[in-house]
Amino acid sequence: MFRRLPEAEARPAIPFTFEGQPAEGRQGDSVAAAVLALGQAACRETPVGNTPRGPYCLMGVCFDCLMEIDGVANRQACMVPLAPGMVVARQRGKRQPGR
Repeated sequence: MFRRLPEAEARPAIPFTFEGQPAEGRQGDSVAAAVLALGQAACRETPVGNTPRGPYCLMGVCFDCLMEIDGVANRQACMVPLAPGMVVARQRGKRQPGR
C-alpha cells in the first residue's frame, strides 16, 4: 500500500520503538509516514466501536492519525517529525485523564 521513493530510502535511518518493538524510519519522516512504511495501516482505534483508523490527509486536518507518542496521547502523527528513540504506540479508545 505504501512504499518509499528510492531517494527517501537512501536517507539516514532513525531508530524508534513502535508498539514495544524496535523499528526504523528515515530522516525527514513524520511519525505517520514511518508507521506507514512499516506496513502498518492503522494508527488508532475509535473510542466507540474500536474501529481501526489510519492516516488520511497527512497534513494535520483530519485527525485520523492520532497516536500515543512518547507517552502523550492524541498527538497528530502526521505533524510530528520522527526523532531517534521515540516511543510510538497506537491509540486505543479515548484519551485517559492524566495521559
